[in-house]
Amino acid sequence: MCIGAPVQVIESHGFTARCRGRNGEEEINMMLVGPQPEGTWLVNFLGSARDVLTEEEARRINEAMDELAALVAASGG
Repeated sequence: MCIGAPVQVIESHGFTARCRGRNGEEEINMMLVGPQPEGTWLVNFLGSARDVLTEEEARRINEAMDELAALVAASGG
């Protein structure tokens, strides 16, 4: 299953940014959202930022993803 996950910009380099999220640190393409300052939360889908999030939105998405992972683990998947 492919879904977007929140990441936070830790270094901005114009149209790429070093971000940290559920899967550790990764380089993200920023062409769709434009350059963003450090600390900005984004939706990362397949290595590209798709939208800018508030901190609250990122927290809620991460909580939902944690719950989904717990359900999958409990079902043996």
